[in-house]
Amino acid sequence: MSDQSSNQSSTNGPHEGKQHRTRRQWTDLVEELLNEAHERGDFEHLEGKGKPLALDQNPYAGDRALAYSLLKNNNFAPPEIERGKEIDSDMKRADDVLATLRRRQHALDARIAHQDARRAYNVARDAAEVRYEALLREINSKILSLNIVAPSAMHRRRLDIDAKMREFREEFPRLEE
Repeated sequence: MSDQSSNQSSTNGPHEGKQHRTRRQWTDLVEELLNEAHERGDFEHLEGKGKPLALDQNPYAGDRALAYSLLKNNNFAPPEIERGKEIDSDMKRADDVLATLRRRQHALDARIAHQDARRAYNVARDAAEVRYEALLREINSKILSLNIVAPSAMHRRRLDIDAKMREFREEFPRLEE
């Protein structure tokens, strides 16, 4: 140990006369102690050296540890993880609705003069609008339920459905029939 750390306390007691250290000073002291231990070879013969860590235990699971263990052993994930996967899948489905309508819109551009083609596009567009909005509402519902059960680090921001629908209507206006 360094001279600095040995001069920390007085002989009067464990807490009397101690110097206050900054976070940086503590970091430097810990690094110095680790380097000294490494130089002495204190870490050479540790149990498990060179073997992968056993990360089966979740220190944050608390009273849910047994349930999480059972889920993992049966190839399931905790409910909040499953809900997150559902949300991601639904977001992809909503994006697919838009992609399908974009393809239809681009294919129609060459046939814009045909009234039947415009009418068919409008029918498809209206159906896509209803489906897209329903998916967004379903996603928001799942986000809300996720945010209730999941730790705050896993929370998701709810979708602004009004803004998304405005964007939809701007990108896919109804055509005159």
